[in-house]
Amino acid sequence: MITANSPSPRLLSNFALHGLALRNRVVMAPLTRARAGRELMPNDLMAEYYTQRSSAGLIISEATSISEQGLGWVDSPGIYNDAQETRWRKIVAALHARSTPVFLQLWHCGRASHSSFHGGQPAVSASAIKLN
Repeated sequence: MITANSPSPRLLSNFALHGLALRNRVVMAPLTRARAGRELMPNDLMAEYYTQRSSAGLIISEATSISEQGLGWVDSPGIYNDAQETRWRKIVAALHARSTPVFLQLWHCGRASHSSFHGGQPAVSASAIKLN
């Protein structure tokens, strides 16, 4: 329990992050959970996961692919089509209903991806240099 005598007494105090009001200074870092299934769709399990953590001052979502060309992790969600966007809206609305702001971590795996995510074709990247 944090008290006025704790080493970090302001941890649970309000904070303005460049105009964004946070109820506390706790930020949930992005964690890739691989719960979006083969459809790569945000779902009820993900909504439950995030709302269970809604006491954080700010939540940063798991890595979310911005295009099919950016895929590179099994069962991670996307946000590159209307259906995915609609499903993310449900999660965001649930967090906002609890006064919890959320940032979406955008992700393109680039050359770190594997050809198995791209029908056997090389990954799309800004560089042809292989990862070591």
